[in-house]
Amino acid sequence: MSDEQLIWRELERKTVFKTKIFSVTDRLCLSPQGGREPFTVIETNDWVVVVPVADNGDSFFMVRQWRHGAQEISLEFPGGVIETGETPQEGAARELREETGCTAGKMIKLGIMSPNPAIMANRVYFFLAEDLRIDGDLQLDKDEFISAEKINTQEVIQKVGSPPYIHALMATALCFYLRFKKEKHG
Repeated sequence: MSDEQLIWRELERKTVFKTKIFSVTDRLCLSPQGGREPFTVIETNDWVVVVPVADNGDSFFMVRQWRHGAQEISLEFPGGVIETGETPQEGAARELREETGCTAGKMIKLGIMSPNPAIMANRVYFFLAEDLRIDGDLQLDKDEFISAEKINTQEVIQKVGSPPYIHALMATALCFYLRFKKEKHG
């Protein structure tokens, strides 16, 4: 089957639930064979994840925070929602500064992914931050309680997927970083 024979066409979209973070929409779609089926999709702003490399690649700046869905502490790369009107790179620079107090002399786009394309309509942009400068204190939102820390790169690689390295998007960011490093240094 060709890709064209797999494509569904959206006929209608209706918002059925809205929060400050996301909306849920019901979409009526036309199948490649002409059948009509409803699908539910979560819509939210795009996100960014930043891999801040320090000490010539020997460590990362990471953030430790409570995650309500998992009900546990997560140690992860800084990141968050891209604000309306902001480019992905601007969002990455802002999140890095807010969550670690650092700015990057160099910001490199590593890739873009769909966090869950079956039910989510947004994308995640991944960036590498190099030539870091610590410019000041964290600038957290009122509902953010985060500690920023430098973690050995090998520890992160060895422990990803086990507590407190539980966030799947962090594993994706790490994969992008390792690919970039391999392509750059062989």
